[in-house]
Amino acid sequence: MAGPGDVGEGTVVRHKTEAVARPAAARPSGSRARTAPAAPADSAADTPPEAPAAAGTLPVRPGEDPWTEAEVAELRTELVAEAAALGAEIAASEEAVSGLMRDSGDGAGDDQVDAGTKNISREHELSLAANARDMLAQTERALARLTGTGFGLCESCGEPIGKARVQAFPRATLCVQCKAKQERR
Repeated sequence: MAGPGDVGEGTVVRHKTEAVARPAAARPSGSRARTAPAAPADSAADTPPEAPAAAGTLPVRPGEDPWTEAEVAELRTELVAEAAALGAEIAASEEAVSGLMRDSGDGAGDDQVDAGTKNISREHELSLAANARDMLAQTERALARLTGTGFGLCESCGEPIGKARVQAFPRATLCVQCKAKQERR
């Protein structure tokens, strides 16, 4: 296990006080440190692309038009672009966290306010990285489901999520009713 200030290549920060070494090859390209666990090894980026889902096979709610090839292609393009943007955001955050960790020892002569500001900045960057990693994992999962099975079906009730909801939020895994129930808990 790395020391509290040792965040570098191949390191994933799982909690602000715990860093776990992980080979650089196991991380997605351009990823950065964060406070959430690493993405599973079978993520969409690590698996060879399967045959894309046929437009007519994606589920729709009663009364909705079936998916067209153009809509499916647009959805896939949007998810791939979002994954690339999130990867770049994670890389930038990793660099920022690495710099903040490096600078944390240079506080000779800093008063308590300066030290507190550095800690807040570091925690903020770790929080941003964690959020970006969560979104990247959701995006990769949506891409895997799009090329495999289950895309557009609610994970709770098994009913179609709805074409409009999926187009607005491609990472959706719950229909509106199940999401509302989940948020009330």
